[in-house]
Amino acid sequence: MRQSRILPNGDREQLLRDQGYWPVAGIDEAGRGALAGPVVASAVIADWSLSMPWHLEIRDSKQLTATHRQRLYARILDCALSIGIGIVSNDVIDRIGIAAASRRAMYEALQSLSVTPASVLIDWFTLPSLRMRQERVPQGDAVCLSIACASIVAKVTRDHIMNELDVQYRSYGFALHKGYGTQAHLRCLAEHGVSPVHRLSFQPVRRIWGSLL
Repeated sequence: MRQSRILPNGDREQLLRDQGYWPVAGIDEAGRGALAGPVVASAVIADWSLSMPWHLEIRDSKQLTATHRQRLYARILDCALSIGIGIVSNDVIDRIGIAAASRRAMYEALQSLSVTPASVLIDWFTLPSLRMRQERVPQGDAVCLSIACASIVAKVTRDHIMNELDVQYRSYGFALHKGYGTQAHLRCLAEHGVSPVHRLSFQPVRRIWGSLL
């Protein structure tokens, strides 16, 4: 028998609220696997007990088209109680590593919230220095509304950044592949070398960078 697909819902947020942990922030990041550009994290606090029919459209950002993500991004910005963004550059990623950089972006996203959460839900990660209740939710962007919304905000924010970088570095096609290691991007790297926004610590970039030294 075919199982119905699980969609993001607010069950975890409601359970935490019933336990006295409110507000609840969902956190996710975008750009962890890219070869260029920053890693971006978002924290989203929303009251899912309110009637917001559009939340039925929420999915993990990777399952949405760019147009649908942009439309939902506008909805989230309009309806959320608070949204925080953290951005960590490629230079910092090279210095401290992508895992530490992703955590730093998440801390920055939490710190930039205008509402202080009582608990946080995080996709895969834990934040060791966080002094509040946190829950690591594997595949959280597929099952948890707050995390899925954070994934959309982080992805759209990062896409905007990569579109801006595309204007500065036109030889690399950042607007098309957003810095990920597509064949087109690798061809551009081989032809034009490494730009100032590439991550030198990532193997495909490091290999090309090393050949130029």
